[in-house]
Amino acid sequence: MIADPPSPCVRVCEIDKARAQCRGCHRTLDEIARWPYADAAGKQAILRAAALRQSESVRSI
Repeated sequence: MIADPPSPCVRVCEIDKARAQCRGCHRTLDEIARWPYADAAGKQAILRAAALRQSESVRSI
């Protein structure tokens, strides 16, 4: 059984319109909306996708 991970929200809630994601947690609007309803596996998938986007945005700087 996968533990339910905590929210990745860092209270920097600003949407980067060019990237269509939050500048703080790197989740998309859809992922932010789905988070409260996702099971642990779904939340883990969201976290992996957000981490990938974060690493891609750091590389593009």
